[in-house]
Amino acid sequence: MDVYEILKFLPHRYPFLLIDRVLEADEKRFRALKNVTVNEPHFQGHFPGYPIMPGVLILEAMAQAAVAVVVKQPEAKPGGLVFLVGVEDARFKKPVLPGDTLILEGELLNYRRGIGKVKVEARVEGELRAEAQLTFVLRGETAGTGAA
Repeated sequence: MDVYEILKFLPHRYPFLLIDRVLEADEKRFRALKNVTVNEPHFQGHFPGYPIMPGVLILEAMAQAAVAVVVKQPEAKPGGLVFLVGVEDARFKKPVLPGDTLILEGELLNYRRGIGKVKVEARVEGELRAEAQLTFVLRGETAGTGAA
């Protein structure tokens, strides 16, 4: 999925749309890409002189990438919302810096009746930078398009 397809299932827009491409996604696994550039607004105030991507934004990018697997669930249809409702076991291993390409990959651990849990890892050049388990809930008339 390119950015135009991502915009169809995520309501986020600048500066909150944090994924650039979904490389692959099915009902169980996903892989997405985020190009980290020095022009992003958070770098002006997050450790000026040594800009690093804030951990909370890494988590948000991970959640947005996870929506790619949510929209592949059989009952997912356009018009619903996906809400991030839990973060467990979040760990930040090394900083994410301007110029990095963040690969966000994960798998659906369980899903039942609109509630699911995913395990997500964020890597740069194959090296683990962050990981977490995220819980989401699908809400609305239908489930599919939505916020992470």
